Amino acid sequence: MSSQDSYRPRLSRRQVVRGLLATGAFGATSKLWTGCTPANNSATSGGSPAAGKELVMGFIYVGPKDDFGYNQAHFQGKEGLKSLNVKTVDQASVPETTEVQEAMRNMIEQDNATVLFPTSFGYFDPHILQLAKDYPEVQFFHCGAMYDATKHPKNVGSYFGYIDEAQYVAGVVAAHMSKTAKLGFVAAKPIPQVLRNINSFTLGARSIKPTITTQVIFTGDWSLPVKEAEATNSLIDQGADVITCHVDSPKVVMETAEKRGVFTSGYHANQASLAPKGYLTGAEWDWTKVYSDYTKLIQEGKTLMNGGIPHLLRGGYKEGFVKISPFGPVVSDVAKKDAEAARDKMRAGTLVIYKGGLKDNTGKEVVPAGKDYTATAVELEAMNWLVEGVIGKTA
Repeated sequence: MSSQDSYRPRLSRRQVVRGLLATGAFGATSKLWTGCTPANNSATSGGSPAAGKELVMGFIYVGPKDDFGYNQAHFQGKEGLKSLNVKTVDQASVPETTEVQEAMRNMIEQDNATVLFPTSFGYFDPHILQLAKDYPEVQFFHCGAMYDATKHPKNVGSYFGYIDEAQYVAGVVAAHMSKTAKLGFVAAKPIPQVLRNINSFTLGARSIKPTITTQVIFTGDWSLPVKEAEATNSLIDQGADVITCHVDSPKVVMETAEKRGVFTSGYHANQASLAPKGYLTGAEWDWTKVYSDYTKLIQEGKTLMNGGIPHLLRGGYKEGFVKISPFGPVVSDVAKKDAEAARDKMRAGTLVIYKGGLKDNTGKEVVPAGKDYTATAVELEAMNWLVEGVIGKTA
């Protein structure tokens, strides 16, 4: 969509947001802002910000709000803002096409949104970057993109969490509960963020059982339910008795593993209700923390443009951006104790996942001896390897 589209006649929200009724994807840390809305195309109001003008925030998801995964986690984060003095609007199941530009324009022009959170990976380039130029006074916050001050607009920011820290803790639990010493990981694509989760989960497990392995199967995309079910069954057939994943919606993986009678470890949100017998724990985001912090900063008059809000926001356990699901009923006391100990070290900043001398699964040293990679290390942002103990290839 070109900038001239901003001069076209306005369409009604009903016309523009086709498919919105669907119900059923590091260094600096600071505080943020946010708002809240219950359903697709819905809005809630909580008064006016400090400046006297109502603060309206928009949230856009690529899938349903109740997907038990990535989109639900963001929706729950937004819902956690109900106690704040903001109004929010949101839309679900918006494709990573020019449709997201239409959705953003509607929120700005019809709902008077001045802050937008388009949450999906594919929304960033070119869609957010285009709209940011068209609306320089609106702030656009994207989940996961790497902001580049040399080429990106000043009204664009990026936020993300070191959820691999929670995956490490979940790996500790998985190792304690596995009888076969074989773990299974269903993953979408071998990009750095996914590889980092696979590796951290495995390193957490190997901190308990040094010879345990994780077999990974890549499905090829973020939401392929049939392939996710096939991958889960294949991993179980090969002996894996704890299954986890990194896909948009873990629902199929959790339900398939539960039917097969094996343990599961969740991702994005809490999937305990999908696997009441086998759910151990899971790596979850705490987007309410992030969105609440953004909201407070904006209400104080701080923006991306005036330098009051950082363009790149990252955080892990220490900053309260991630957590693990409550332990399932089958988790042993010793597993809980070791997991909580690892979590506490993460919060204190004393546990380094990627230590010097670490090798990949081909025997190559990927972290130089004598040099640790902490969570903020730029080298981890370009990860293209799988650690020793992972069965699988990145290409």
